[in-house]
Amino acid sequence: MNASHLPPDPAAQANDGAPAFSPLYQQIKALLLQSLQQGEWKPGEVIPSEMELAARFRVSQGTVRKAVDELAAENLLVRRQGRGTFVATHAEQHVQYRFLRLVPDQGTVDNEGPARRDVVECRRQRAGADIARALGLRTGDQVLQARRVLRFAGVPTILEDLWLPAGPFKGLTAERLSDYHGPMYAMFESEFGVRMVRAEEKLRAVLPDAEQAGLLTIDTGTPLLSVERTAYTYNDVPMEFRRGLYRTDTHHYRNQLG
Repeated sequence: MNASHLPPDPAAQANDGAPAFSPLYQQIKALLLQSLQQGEWKPGEVIPSEMELAARFRVSQGTVRKAVDELAAENLLVRRQGRGTFVATHAEQHVQYRFLRLVPDQGTVDNEGPARRDVVECRRQRAGADIARALGLRTGDQVLQARRVLRFAGVPTILEDLWLPAGPFKGLTAERLSDYHGPMYAMFESEFGVRMVRAEEKLRAVLPDAEQAGLLTIDTGTPLLSVERTAYTYNDVPMEFRRGLYRTDTHHYRNQLG
């Protein structure tokens, strides 16, 4: 579909005998999403002004503004007063911890400072059934599996295992993960062109096995918070499956509702 033209009017098409309808601003939003997915505007780059987009799509500025507002509310775009609208990036300070909800019992994440990340391993393997299902792959497809420990104030607090489809992350190694000092998702954006735009999580209480307890310097009877996360890029394509074990003796999981 040429992004300079609107898609066919859905109201003219029938679905199970009933006409479908998509508001005009939603059609513009879909076109903007398409441009983001195709990399027309990279993370951190400014997008055209609302006036320019209105001319491009032959709609009113109000229609464009409503589409941009929704994308900003979904953390895909960022408005900056007097500067324009930019593609959101995980490298920005205010979104670095967007998917990390563990916060210290005392003080704030900013006061605590960034975690020290120790990469234990990063290797290629074949996906088991559960990993393949989470990533939309076939059992036996190649994936990258990485394990790391996050330390806050020198204390090992989070143990993470993550799996990535091998194709989009070709060349990722433990050394590259260790040498990159920014957020991991910012690295995925800048070095592999993969932007995580949303995630789903499942939480449960678990006990660690001996190896996990050793990496977190706790005993096997210490209860941990298990967080399973599937992260998606544009169009709900799963690009990462992550299992994290969180110590909660000095931190807690915080989620803001509403």
